[in-house]
Amino acid sequence: MLRVVACIDGSRAVPAVCDYAAWASRHMETPLMLLHVLDEERYPAEPDLAGNIGLGSREQLLAELAELDRKRSKLALEHGHHMLDEAEARVKTSGINEVIKRQRHGNLTESIVALEKDTRLFVMGLHGESSSDRSLQVGSQLETVLRSVQRPILLVPDEFTQPESAMLAFDGSATAFKGVELLSASPVLQGMPLHLVMVGADTADRWEQLKKAEKMLAPLGVEITLAIRAGEVEPALHEYQEENDIDILVMGAYGHSRIRQFLVGSTTTTMLKTAKKPLVILR
Repeated sequence: MLRVVACIDGSRAVPAVCDYAAWASRHMETPLMLLHVLDEERYPAEPDLAGNIGLGSREQLLAELAELDRKRSKLALEHGHHMLDEAEARVKTSGINEVIKRQRHGNLTESIVALEKDTRLFVMGLHGESSSDRSLQVGSQLETVLRSVQRPILLVPDEFTQPESAMLAFDGSATAFKGVELLSASPVLQGMPLHLVMVGADTADRWEQLKKAEKMLAPLGVEITLAIRAGEVEPALHEYQEENDIDILVMGAYGHSRIRQFLVGSTTTTMLKTAKKPLVILR
């Protein structure tokens, strides 16, 4: 059975991740899993210091350092279990009765990819465990995850707000229509008014593309608004979102369009830093 997977770490976004994951689980009528990944580079399961330069034959020091690493890893493992228990308690207050908890030791991206086939939606914080200031840094592993994962990812800010409306950034490419097809069959936006927005020149061809996408989204059974905005992708989308008080922005990695370049290029960090509301990334 497909499920919603909430990625839990030590960041301040965790309460919001729990709340959005619980909302998605209820809204999509999909089971919820809480996932914590213990970074193998920071906390190796079995430390290996044999190659350290300068230790020479100081076997006692080597053994003590290895023992310290084992203790750190054990404490981190226990801390992860506590975080999962606290996350479980939080989502249960939101009406989620059955929760799966899983802790993995390894790489975050690899761990998420391993769960893809059984996952409908991943939920992650925009600002990761190492972020000290939301205006300066986003999750350090986030871009790698975005490039690697094929399932939709809900990226959430540090505070939860009940989603009531959504907008889809659309560019008319073949890949964009695949994203529309995916969205039309997904319950993630079920019941929400949806704005379908293109950034670029206002032309008859673009309106035809929007209308075609609108027909494809008919199975959602929601009110759909079509719009074309001029300008650069990031400010145009944010301005439209603010003007229309839209809760969720849905985007996809679309071919070689400006949106594609924007998503995986140098402006990715800017977009994630300036996002004040949740983003759904479609692949």
